[in-house]
Amino acid sequence: MDWKSLQEGFTDWLMTYGPKLIGAIITLIIGLWVIKIIQNLIVKIMDKSKLDETLKKFLRTFLGVLLKVLLFIVVLSMLGIEMTAFVALIGAVGIAIGFALQGALANFAGGILILIIKPFKVGEFISDGTNMGTVEEVHIVVTKLRTVDNKLIIVPNGQLANSTITNFSRSDKRRLDMTFGIGYDDDIKLAKNTLTEIYKNHPKVHQDPAPVIAVSELADSSVNFVVKSWVNASDYWDVLYEMQETVKLKFDELGISIPYPQMDVHVIQEK
Repeated sequence: MDWKSLQEGFTDWLMTYGPKLIGAIITLIIGLWVIKIIQNLIVKIMDKSKLDETLKKFLRTFLGVLLKVLLFIVVLSMLGIEMTAFVALIGAVGIAIGFALQGALANFAGGILILIIKPFKVGEFISDGTNMGTVEEVHIVVTKLRTVDNKLIIVPNGQLANSTITNFSRSDKRRLDMTFGIGYDDDIKLAKNTLTEIYKNHPKVHQDPAPVIAVSELADSSVNFVVKSWVNASDYWDVLYEMQETVKLKFDELGISIPYPQMDVHVIQEK
């Protein structure tokens, strides 16, 4: 093939496809510019809403990718490339990826649900029935919990979205229920008055409403008192541990026993 034939072939190609190529390039440039404007507009709208920051970033990125894919398809169509087979291929690949990533997609959907409904947020102490800890980070796919003994638990959002979530921090107050047992031979009134004084004088126990102290059960080996008191959510564990020590020391001082499980065996001798 000589140079003249090559030049003529290139000229024919340029005359045939040149306008399409120029149009596609112009469309691509304008399209990217329009997509950027749309993304910025969406960001401004979301900034005025109460959506989570993680969700805002995800929606902005997802919208940008979606619009760019659509722009790419339009540009290819302008160049005369048959898109039917291409779109079918994309669909088949999407289905295959969907089956392969079922778990990941469930976690992704769970993350979106969590970020929209907000059953918990960073800094709150939660339990899903299996895991318990303070929410450290909330991502699209996973949530990171920090346990009370400083372990990091990474929980899939699909699991959290389908679990019953107990949020211990959503309210600023929590009710602390404790049970104390005394022996059947001990003075019930003395024990109740002692518990009343202990809870009345503890600085972290709320007095409005006042603690409820009552005999809850005549058990096999003990008479059990239930004490229901209100404390600040941040003081819950401190009061729990302090009360167990304080009550034990005070009962020992007054001679009130805290019995352990026992059984009386009566032996009958036959004559």
